[in-house]
Amino acid sequence: MLLLPQGPGIATSRALRKLASLTLAVLLPMGMALAATDTQQIERGRYLARIANCAACHTSEGGKPFAGGLPIRTAVGTIHSTNITPDAGSGIGAYTLAEFDRALRHGVARDGKRLYPAMPYPAYARMRAEDVAALYAYLRAEVAPVTQRNPAPQMRWPFSMRSLLAVWNVLFVDDDPVRTDPARGAAWNRGAYLVQAVAHCGACHTPRGNLFAEKGLDERSRRFLSGASVEGWSATNLTGDQVTGLGAWSRADIAEFLRTGRNGHATSFGPMSTVISTATQYMSAPDLDAVAAYLKSLPGARGEDKPFRHDADTARQLRQGRFDVPGARQYAVFCMPCHGADGKGFARVFPPLAGNPTVADPDPASLVNLLLDGAVTARVGTAPADYHMPGYGWTLDDQELANVLTFIRGSWGNRAAPVPEAAVAARRKALAAQRPAAAGDASR
Repeated sequence: MLLLPQGPGIATSRALRKLASLTLAVLLPMGMALAATDTQQIERGRYLARIANCAACHTSEGGKPFAGGLPIRTAVGTIHSTNITPDAGSGIGAYTLAEFDRALRHGVARDGKRLYPAMPYPAYARMRAEDVAALYAYLRAEVAPVTQRNPAPQMRWPFSMRSLLAVWNVLFVDDDPVRTDPARGAAWNRGAYLVQAVAHCGACHTPRGNLFAEKGLDERSRRFLSGASVEGWSATNLTGDQVTGLGAWSRADIAEFLRTGRNGHATSFGPMSTVISTATQYMSAPDLDAVAAYLKSLPGARGEDKPFRHDADTARQLRQGRFDVPGARQYAVFCMPCHGADGKGFARVFPPLAGNPTVADPDPASLVNLLLDGAVTARVGTAPADYHMPGYGWTLDDQELANVLTFIRGSWGNRAAPVPEAAVAARRKALAAQRPAAAGDASR
């Protein structure tokens, strides 16, 4: 065997190889850990984007995901949602994390323009920094860039003056993180964070004042989540009121409704069906329970402490063919096959009308919409078959519809106010203006 001399060059080479191996052994796990961290952050961002329902507002009908363009009609004008894809020219592709945070939590775009609070930054202002970073990472890494410039807001003066929003923010936006109450459990605190910030429930369910600010941002205000009017719908009272709120619902009832769009008390319709289909059905079981725990802790905003009691007298009259009360005959023909003579419906398919918070709501707007145009339940993975309620605007006139609604709101123990014909006529006109003239299914 020939032995080669081991000069300094060979020794150095071996030393370098050992150093390289050692460096690789140290850096490879670090790189894998960083990659795992990035993946975890992106997946967290994906989850947050879903439960915050970003796509629902930032995707127009038939449009590309997150490219914006959806018209949002308000009392003072129309706003089109923005493009939040990572396109550098028309989206957020050029945004730094700090600029994204400023837009999301403070309502200021990269170019310095103030955003209108139709984008619920008053709620997002209370999000945690790590969640903002996760959302940013997801939108940048996983969403396909789309070049799409959307229409500018069309707002009436003085609301067209965006500089006024700086004053509005000082008056109405609280950018302190959602407070943690050490006296409450982990579920309650998690639920408070989700309801107040990420899921921005108050944006629809809290009434607004003359300057369009929510009248409460958390449980310290009795107006928080007490119900509100949104784009012609009445968003339900989510406080503990026994009749018009969630006082009769258990935590399991609330979680089931948010997961499936139905439970033994109610079935989703209108905008809430969209929220459930695109957002809340994807909440984890612990998060659903956390939201329910928080909502169940809210005292009733309207002081309703007596539970609903069913009255069987209406059912007896309907079964005997007695239609003395206006609206009773129309109810028997159009409504009773699904909702029953007793108004109890069929659980998780056709909702009860007796004791239903929407029926008891002082604002009958949602009921008027349902009878005029019908509704569809949420489509979710656990119950992919959705149910359609037909509209009756094409066959019943305004007075007949008002009579049916008044009958429902005053039967089986319900004690809600009558619905005037004028309310039906006004809503029919508004709905007709929002659809193509050829549709005409509620134009009587």
